[in-house]
Amino acid sequence: MIPRRVPWRVVPLLCALALSACDAARQASASAAPRTEAQLQTIARGLEHPWAVALLDDGSFLVTERPGRLRRISADGVVSPPIAGVPKVWAHGQAGLLDLVLAPDFASSHRLYFTYVEPAGDGSSRTTAATATLRGDALSGLQVLYREAPAMSGEANFGSRLALDDGHVFITQGDRFAPRMRAQQLSASEGKLMRLDVDGSVPDDNPFVGRKDALPQTWSYGHRNSQGLVFDPRTGTLWESEHGPRGGDEINLPRPGSNYGWPIASFGMDYATDRPYPDTVGTSAPGTQPPHHVWRKSPGLSGMAFLAGHPELAWNNSLFLGALADRNLIRLSLDGDRIVAEERLLGELGARIRDVRVGREGDVYVLTDEDDGRLLRLRPPAAAN
Repeated sequence: MIPRRVPWRVVPLLCALALSACDAARQASASAAPRTEAQLQTIARGLEHPWAVALLDDGSFLVTERPGRLRRISADGVVSPPIAGVPKVWAHGQAGLLDLVLAPDFASSHRLYFTYVEPAGDGSSRTTAATATLRGDALSGLQVLYREAPAMSGEANFGSRLALDDGHVFITQGDRFAPRMRAQQLSASEGKLMRLDVDGSVPDDNPFVGRKDALPQTWSYGHRNSQGLVFDPRTGTLWESEHGPRGGDEINLPRPGSNYGWPIASFGMDYATDRPYPDTVGTSAPGTQPPHHVWRKSPGLSGMAFLAGHPELAWNNSLFLGALADRNLIRLSLDGDRIVAEERLLGELGARIRDVRVGREGDVYVLTDEDDGRLLRLRPPAAAN
């Protein structure tokens, strides 16, 4: 409202000044407003079926390619020639050079841990975990920590994710599409989560140490094909994800000595008949643990990472999982261990998401599993005030 004492010839000037002030206020408000959408950036491409990415302190990356190459990628996306010293891998079907994690003291020790499928002759192969030292552009001091025994035929379900805690390495061993009940047999490697000391020895407190009918490396069993494994940075709890057959992908929180059901308890179906497998008694069975979370329709889970400790980000307290079959990135909102919501991201890419990691600043890094695979950075939106 304009006071009566203001001459009418001044009114246009006052209105112009008011509009200018409003525009300035809007611009200031916009510059201060939190980012409401995630921002996607391609860091590098031209990777052949990349499987795992590790984030280095200097902003560069190490990436495994399934055919058997380990590469360094600079912070600005320059892809190096293959690093020397990688052992020979058996690269057929789902097999090859697979997971990669850095030792907690990598900055000083230069130690890394990785898994691969090793040729064993006559077309057979075995999931293998090893450690080595990276100096410059070469690995040295290779030490095998774990070998699936006996070697098996087949080109699928190797598992092969790693996680490290204080002094131990956890290794997922897939069921290899072998006779399904091997996942229930404690004397067999297949369908297990293994726990070793970082030097490859068996910890005295593993749950089956001293039992003649069990492999002492075994931490938990009844798993199918685990391609996600990570510790919750908020609590130290280990989380594991695995593929069901046709349906029934799971998240579990593996406890020592526990049985997670495959194949006697499953939400999935036989590929050939679309009915439960003959071994399956139902979605639960006596002596087995139910999944912490299950998808009736399989996303094809691979890779898993927490985003926590960043209250300035809208995605704080989230768990991310790659989806191979559904071709997107899954974000699960968490309240403690409870999953309260699910969001699907990056579906517009139409790409199989093989691995996901979260950086110190909360950025989400993903690998696409393609002939022309990409390393992507996803910057989360800021939290609302």
